[in-house]
Amino acid sequence: MPTLILVRHGRSTANTAGVLAGRTPGVALDERGAAQAAALPARLAGVPLAAVVTSPLLRCRETVAPLLTARPELSSYADERIGECHYGDWTGRKLTELADEPLWETVQRHPSAAAFPGGESLRAVQARAVDAVREWNERIEREHGEHAVYLMCTHGDPIKAVVADAMGLHLDHFQRITADPCSVTAVRYTRLRPYLLRLGDTGDLAGLAPAEPAREEGHSEDAAVGGGAGAP
Repeated sequence: MPTLILVRHGRSTANTAGVLAGRTPGVALDERGAAQAAALPARLAGVPLAAVVTSPLLRCRETVAPLLTARPELSSYADERIGECHYGDWTGRKLTELADEPLWETVQRHPSAAAFPGGESLRAVQARAVDAVREWNERIEREHGEHAVYLMCTHGDPIKAVVADAMGLHLDHFQRITADPCSVTAVRYTRLRPYLLRLGDTGDLAGLAPAEPAREEGHSEDAAVGGGAGAP
């Protein structure tokens, strides 16, 4: 079965503003995000890719654009199932405000029970993203062989949900996983089990520096809902 490379989109204008973008159209990469996207072809230069699958949202399409320019032979596909979580009424709100909502603690501690008002549940996000991965695994293997490697560019929560599934973790543990902007996570699928080869690899060790006492997206020990902006 194929190896899947999961790339989170580069840092966006919503990330730097501390806003939960969700499916808001037109949210683009900021200057740093564009630089992260520009560096992606070199980071993947030694990896033979069979195809690129992307969330339809602008920030993901902008992230893979330099890679597709560098490799014009690559086929590219959009798949709604790996789109961002539909955060409903939370969309467009400041993360500092959302941290005071009663639902925030559920998202942090019991995400399998979290459903966003007017949006979808995190269970639904995981189900659609995992279904997409499994169907693309079958298609890539059928068209390119069992040793093929392909790339999906998506968002923080879908990546964390797919990794939790690959690791056999309950969704309630998925907040223990991080995926910084333009990070690379790789999963090799086999008949018996998946293998996690890379997790949140940015090639940048700045993210290992101690965090500030209070983070913009919530409380100091909270997981970054929506994925966060990464290292300063």
